[in-house]
Amino acid sequence: METFSSGWKRNYYGKGEVTAYRLNRDGQVPDGQSALFGANTKMLLYGEAFWPTYTTGDNSGLIATDSMKNFIQHETLNYGGPDLEGYCRFLAEKFIGLYPQVEGLQVSSVEIPYRAQGKWSYSPGGPEQATARVELNREGIVEAASGIRGFRIVRLGGSAFKGFARDEYTTLPDIENRPLHMWLDLEWSYVSPGEAFNGGAVTKAVRRMTHELFDAFESGSIQEIIYQLGTRMLSEVPVIAEIHLEANNRTWDTIAERGGELGVYTDARPPYGCLGLRMKR
Repeated sequence: METFSSGWKRNYYGKGEVTAYRLNRDGQVPDGQSALFGANTKMLLYGEAFWPTYTTGDNSGLIATDSMKNFIQHETLNYGGPDLEGYCRFLAEKFIGLYPQVEGLQVSSVEIPYRAQGKWSYSPGGPEQATARVELNREGIVEAASGIRGFRIVRLGGSAFKGFARDEYTTLPDIENRPLHMWLDLEWSYVSPGEAFNGGAVTKAVRRMTHELFDAFESGSIQEIIYQLGTRMLSEVPVIAEIHLEANNRTWDTIAERGGELGVYTDARPPYGCLGLRMKR
């Protein structure tokens, strides 16, 4: 189910899973920018002009979702920036300018990451992917949010989990030093929507500090890790107003260990712990 920062909508519709890859085939891009920009985008429209389609099947004011797909893909050629936030705003502003029956729209996009392997070649990147979402109406930008989803990070040791409540259902032993396998998704909003359009600098900083903290911080729980990360984000990135962090405990099952020096593990069984946190400035 979709939600909109501007509030409840009686109806909305749009197009999802629209992929586009913009290639600077001559390799001429500013320093720090990739010649391959890939994005998977969803566009959702709302407005009373579309209500007759629901009630009587009258499509006279309707913009076909196929046209929305074509718009996104063709206009990607005209977007020169490196970041998803700017891409979503560019598409939203141009689209609402073309169609007066659109009262507002939400454009969200997920990075399709590729890493340069040389001057001319690339290979799939990730697994983490940058995300962005922009909602726009006739008065301006309603919401701008960013995120990174799909962190898959492993720490060899220095993670404990002990002292938790025990009863007849408890079988897990206290663990002093485990190899931790954690999945993590992040999303954040800004003190003002305009702060979102920073050329991807905030996303790059959050990606860096996530890996740095996971490597350096010895924790008593995953909850403590995500709290420390959220605290650091609010401290070091003043344009962030609110953060939503959600982690999964995907720690591998132990097959055999030789002291604290060597171990063999396998993927954990499907049930996993899910831990969420929201923090505001």
